[in-house]
Amino acid sequence: MLFVMNIGNTNTQAAYWADGHFSGLRSCRTAELNADMIPRDVPVAAASVVPEVRRKLSEMAIFWIGPEMNTGLDTSAVDMTTIGADRLANAVRLAELAGPHPALCLDFGTAITMEVVDERKRFFGGAIAPGRMLLRRSLNSYTAQLPLIPICDEPPPPVGLNTADAIRLGVDGGAVGIAREMIAHAQKMFAGKEMAAYGTGGDAGFFCRAIAELVDGGAEFTLRGIVKSWELNHI
Repeated sequence: MLFVMNIGNTNTQAAYWADGHFSGLRSCRTAELNADMIPRDVPVAAASVVPEVRRKLSEMAIFWIGPEMNTGLDTSAVDMTTIGADRLANAVRLAELAGPHPALCLDFGTAITMEVVDERKRFFGGAIAPGRMLLRRSLNSYTAQLPLIPICDEPPPPVGLNTADAIRLGVDGGAVGIAREMIAHAQKMFAGKEMAAYGTGGDAGFFCRAIAELVDGGAEFTLRGIVKSWELNHI
């Protein structure tokens, strides 16, 4: 059995892995994560993009996803010292799924990130952009009157007839455009080849409904990359 954590900027996922399946999948606010939530009687593997959390848990025996580990990938094309642990876990998971074709993953969380792996398990990095809530907060924080509107899973209106709908159209429609542009850039790298595109992260449902070529990779996508990384380094 293995306890697995994906520690993001806003939320943390955690679950037990045994016999090829996850159990007890749960999430909490990353700010509330503490050592008492982590078992001490089984191995623990984690990806963290929050340095303060890693420092807080530094005394625990945790296998951390990082550039020094065996990834099973050809990473010679990228600067591994700058790649976030969650993105690296996604790339490891992509290598399992790519098969005879290149593949990409879009992770929709606080940020929108993209990872690209080809059929030879070469990791080509990807892209990073602000997510829907981060864009909303930017408008609210840096203007005098624009409100902070909640995330909505419905598609934006054709045109905004009030301020809230105008923000939804601009932010949500714009975020979909960002994701589509990321996919288009990746496809240009592999012209003439079939390419699979997976979506994951807390906001993936919205984007998978909006972008036809984006396949829902499931809530466990990054966790599975963490598990595979642990296996590559311990089995």
